[in-house]
Amino acid sequence: MLLRVRAAVAQLVAGLGAGAQPPAEPRGGGDGGSPAGASFCRPAFLQLTPEELRRADDHAGRAVQSPRDGRRRLPWSTGYAEVINAGKSQHNEDQACCEVVFVERRPSLRGRLPSRESSGELDRGRKGFYFHYWALFDGHAGSGAAVMASKRLHLHICEQLRDLVDILQDPSPPPICLLHDTRAGPAEPSRVPLTEDDGEVPNDAVPRFHLEKAVSHESLVIGAIENAFKHMDDQIERERSSQRLSGGCCALAAVYLMGKFYVANAGDSRAIIIRNGEIIPMSREFTPETERQRLQFLAFLRPELLGKEFTHLEFPRRIQPKELGRKMLYRDQNMNGWAYKKIEEDDLKFPLIYGEGKKARVMATIGVTRGLGDHDLKVFSSNIHIKPFLSCFPEVRVYDLTQYEHCPDDVLVLGTDGLWDVTNDKEVAGVVMEVLTSYEPNDPCRYTMVAQELVVRSRGVLKERGWRLANDKLGSGDDISVFVIPLGGPGNYT
Repeated sequence: MLLRVRAAVAQLVAGLGAGAQPPAEPRGGGDGGSPAGASFCRPAFLQLTPEELRRADDHAGRAVQSPRDGRRRLPWSTGYAEVINAGKSQHNEDQACCEVVFVERRPSLRGRLPSRESSGELDRGRKGFYFHYWALFDGHAGSGAAVMASKRLHLHICEQLRDLVDILQDPSPPPICLLHDTRAGPAEPSRVPLTEDDGEVPNDAVPRFHLEKAVSHESLVIGAIENAFKHMDDQIERERSSQRLSGGCCALAAVYLMGKFYVANAGDSRAIIIRNGEIIPMSREFTPETERQRLQFLAFLRPELLGKEFTHLEFPRRIQPKELGRKMLYRDQNMNGWAYKKIEEDDLKFPLIYGEGKKARVMATIGVTRGLGDHDLKVFSSNIHIKPFLSCFPEVRVYDLTQYEHCPDDVLVLGTDGLWDVTNDKEVAGVVMEVLTSYEPNDPCRYTMVAQELVVRSRGVLKERGWRLANDKLGSGDDISVFVIPLGGPGNYT
């Protein structure tokens, strides 16, 4: 009961703040519109009214937004909540998407699979399958890339999975080769006749020279998701001028397919599973510190990317000209530890990676090393492009739901860095368990209340010295977006 009162009071206070200083009329509606036509939009599933849109865009009140009772409920009774930043950008640059997507088998599949797979048994009603999809996109330097990714990434995943409709539903190992690609048009018949020595057409089911690798169905799904991220990034690059797609975004997506969760992360958003009180990390942050060696190795191989302004070596601090000839600690792309080297003229250049923790930057510019977009990002007052150092490929982790008995209190939490910057995994798990025990297991609103409480506690309360947490430490001034997805309980898989 106390939690419900606190949530109601928080909403009331935020609403009063929003009413005291109404922001300018936001452009774009609840459905977001197109990236080119909307400087401000929120996820379509929120179904916000114009008044709610104004409140959502107010930096003073920072009202927490969630799907309201009586409106379309998210799949699996998923909980969602978000709040705008405290003024770091004009609008909330986070975006979110929650969809159930049907993957339809590509036309004329018969004949593309080797003979054993093209038998009639695969045609018995197998036209496709569904996957569930949740995603968060944390935009920076504008919301254009995040808005487009929120509307298109799941469609790219769907397109990549279309080739796998029959393969994933067949328990036998995947074929090494498909006979031809229907997307490229019908294959021309071979004009090379078989000789007497040819015998019969080789069957991919028979390993040749015993060199064929075993490929799992799971790895095919992972590859499809990875390729979808690449195609999404390519689309942003192609359309960034015509659609006015500004900046870039971190991307965190969860795909539920055939009993497994595939969690794909490119950036500094994170996901954890809380199962029976145990915390299971489902992602890791990709920052200049965590990807130091990859960045240094690329700079070592292609020094022209540094524009004669940066060095790929790392030093504990900036080197002063008077220290030339001395020995100083350093490390390169091959080192985890530190060693001493004699300082040379080239070492006086600015380091490729500079700073620590959240202040670490690539080329003194950006604090994340994976994501979508950023195709026009350059070092300040230079022509040095940073995109070559940024990867659009996610790390994909898999969680098999069929291997465990799950209760209604087991959840997957997805959050942008606005949550994790001030709330650690243990604190998130504590909030989850505290809130869920306050509601009946069959209450469909319980996961929304968890998401709201996580956002409220990470945002804090507005005081004279800014937004403060319960321990009086500085609250998150960033945009915060959270999904809480139940892994078990009645009715969650219908």
